[in-house]
Amino acid sequence: MMEKTTIEDIAAFCKRKGIIFQSSEIYGGFAGFWDFGPLGVELFNNIKQDFWKFFVHEKENMVGIDASIISHPRTWKASGHITSFSDIAVICKKCKKSTKIDKSELGNAKCDCGGEYLSQGEFNLLFKTSVGALNPVDAYLRGETAQGMFMDFRLVQETARMQLPFGIVQVGRCFRNEIAPRDFLFRSREFNIGEFEFFIHPDENKCKLLDENHLNIKLRLLDAETQEKGKDGLKETTIGTMLKEKRLGEWHAYWLAEQLLWFRKLGILDKIKIREHTKNELSHYSSATFDMDYEYPFGSKEIAGNANRGQYDLSQHIKESGKSLELFDEATKKKVIPKVIEPTFGMERIFLALICNGYHYDKTRENIVLKLPAYLAPIKAAVFPIVKKDEYENIAKEIVMNLRKEFNVVYDESGSVGRRYSRNDEMGTPFTITVDEDSPKNKDATIRDRDTTKQIRVKIS
Repeated sequence: MMEKTTIEDIAAFCKRKGIIFQSSEIYGGFAGFWDFGPLGVELFNNIKQDFWKFFVHEKENMVGIDASIISHPRTWKASGHITSFSDIAVICKKCKKSTKIDKSELGNAKCDCGGEYLSQGEFNLLFKTSVGALNPVDAYLRGETAQGMFMDFRLVQETARMQLPFGIVQVGRCFRNEIAPRDFLFRSREFNIGEFEFFIHPDENKCKLLDENHLNIKLRLLDAETQEKGKDGLKETTIGTMLKEKRLGEWHAYWLAEQLLWFRKLGILDKIKIREHTKNELSHYSSATFDMDYEYPFGSKEIAGNANRGQYDLSQHIKESGKSLELFDEATKKKVIPKVIEPTFGMERIFLALICNGYHYDKTRENIVLKLPAYLAPIKAAVFPIVKKDEYENIAKEIVMNLRKEFNVVYDESGSVGRRYSRNDEMGTPFTITVDEDSPKNKDATIRDRDTTKQIRVKIS
């Protein structure tokens, strides 16, 4: 019987296959920072592109931006990050492990070993830097992508000619000076967030986009009432039932459903649970917030979230900047501050979930098979000449040349065909194409499926 896969197994596999490397490894590494290798950058780009296609290009009312990593320091004063973006650093009295906890957990939370935590104080998570050589100004690397979308809200609305309701989308790097980076890519100091702010008229409660497809989505929910009783049991429910129970509004329900639909497309929905925030942990401006947790090898942890932020962020920037971010509503002939629904995704966490979900040891083949969705795979096909002879190599190289016009494919003539199969299984390559003894005569080749190992012969056009 195979031992359970650990996150250390995943990290070692990713290094071995050129997916993820520890940053600055020649200097002993730097905690909380990672480099994407040749396979990793291809997979990560494919995930980001699919995110953009699903949430921007396939929607009528969504546009994107790419805001700067450093913004005016007053940005973070308005958002509350300078005063409130912090964690409590703690050390376990028993096993001496260091970690972080939320302020609300102080005095109640215990280490996995059962030991009590000793507080080391409160630490702000923003990375501080300085801007300017002669008269430097204190500034910060962004801790989230959201604020750029709030600050550019009016500019985007005017230049893209958007009308409420509409959304602004962004995928980009963020930085948090984490107290205890851990669990491989899961908790890092530099990472990417995929996020959007969806702006709605403050009086609009009906969502015309919400349909039966959304309402009937099944999910596993850890509701607030269960948590308040000190329990963690999940219940099977639907988006429609959550709406009837008034856990969220229609627009909130729509975007939560759309997030789940994307997870279904990625093939990881069956390992997702929804956790409703309790009243005690809700931000003062939020009427409802939900975490989406994925079952990683190290436990069920947050991969995405969805918050109803109301009018808080735009109001804060209006107050701090003194500039109007209101929109004129033609129907009522009044200026309004839109309310906001904010879906958020940890992009490296999705990347890690796909690796964990696809990682399988095949007993028959005696190697790892990385069963990634074919459309996300770093390399779509590998083409082999069965032996190193010109008649086979020339055909194989011509196939590669033609396929490269549309797909990322590789040519591989190194080692036995069996070794080439196993190498590409581990790389997640969904199809391998072999030019064999019959190919020159029949003008065809063999295509092998990664997951089933079944082979068919296909004509070379």
